[in-house]
Amino acid sequence: MDLKVGTVLTLEQKITEKEEKFHCKIVEIKDNIVYIDYPKSSLTKKTAFLVDGSEYYGTFISEGNVSFAFKTKVIGRKMGTIPTIMLSLPEQEEIMKIQRREFVRVQTSIDVAIEYNDGYFQFVTEDISAGGLLIRLKSDVPFNEGEIVPLTIVLPFANGDMRYVRTNAEVIRIFERDTIRLASLQLVETDEVDKQYIVRFCFERQLMIRKKESSPILKSPIS
Repeated sequence: MDLKVGTVLTLEQKITEKEEKFHCKIVEIKDNIVYIDYPKSSLTKKTAFLVDGSEYYGTFISEGNVSFAFKTKVIGRKMGTIPTIMLSLPEQEEIMKIQRREFVRVQTSIDVAIEYNDGYFQFVTEDISAGGLLIRLKSDVPFNEGEIVPLTIVLPFANGDMRYVRTNAEVIRIFERDTIRLASLQLVETDEVDKQYIVRFCFERQLMIRKKESSPILKSPIS
């Protein structure tokens, strides 16, 4: 991970109705704090004011052309030769390597309901991203490949919040893998705010999985 002075950061608010991003450069890194110059808005092209306590997703590209993302918060500002804004820097394991941030796919089981011919069908996901999801099929389903179906995705967040994303999806493929019937769905016409909720959910789940994998296995004391 090549986060260092001079790196260009893109900041995006975790949940917002605006498709606004902020671009800035890292001026200093010290004591788990990232100091950035005052960012410019992607919408207004003007210098933006970031409120203390506001939370963002920060993304950057390393010298090896690899993309990374992390959660951060505005914790203050520092006056000097170059006025800077102070951002929290998470632990190394909380900085995630990504391909395309909006389509990060995470393996997790959450509830999904599909409406079809005035009926509702309940499913559980194999994985999900802001671009689509893979669901398990208990038996034959009435919908077919190529059809557009309304669905509701239940997103349980780490802080206890629950978000219900209602959108449409195209049934891309129905197939069997290791004796399990699956359906691949591609989200279509998803509201931008709802898409950001899915991105946030996937990011949280990735962090949870990484922490679980990196935590030491507790051994029972030998009696």
